[in-house]
Amino acid sequence: MLKLYYSPGACALASHIAFEEAGADYESVKIDLKAGEQKAPDYLAINPAGVTPALVTDEGVLTENAVIMSWIADLHPDRNLVPADAFQRARMDAFNGWAAASLHPALSRLMFSRPPLEGDARDAALKAVKDKLALAEQHLLKGPFVMGDQHTVADGYLSVFTRWCRLAGILDGDAYPKLNTHLDAVQARPAVQRALKAQGIEPVGG
Repeated sequence: MLKLYYSPGACALASHIAFEEAGADYESVKIDLKAGEQKAPDYLAINPAGVTPALVTDEGVLTENAVIMSWIADLHPDRNLVPADAFQRARMDAFNGWAAASLHPALSRLMFSRPPLEGDARDAALKAVKDKLALAEQHLLKGPFVMGDQHTVADGYLSVFTRWCRLAGILDGDAYPKLNTHLDAVQARPAVQRALKAQGIEPVGG
């Protein structure tokens, strides 16, 4: 059986959502980041990078949300979680790459730096996040879903980060109406609610 390692509310929620959307048969294993379980020898033997997600398969271990989400979607083509058209698939992959390489690091710097950022450093980090949210709002999110009318794994991925922003009070409804509408729509999906419940977390209201 597939075994997905995650930390509640962290970015691995995106892969957890993809598994629920796909209706896949899998086991989920909680890794407590605050307790340092990601640095335990048993977990480092699975993912030497010491981060989540990690997916154990019969063929080996996969890491990185964008890879895991696409792989599980390809195993369940009947769920239509990725575009069938090659160019549109590439555009979805580009969005996921941007979320992983640009939005996620910016949010991590703002929200998870230790010690916490203060003063000018925090102001600069907040501006960087807001600039990326504006890019998604104005150009990348087609609406109602990332790819337009088709729901894909990119939607669960985006919702992880907009959920963080809403929790932090920076997903302003006036500045980012499309992102707020998108997050509400994604959180209302039964598969997403199952993933949230499995992780012991709740949808975040606007």
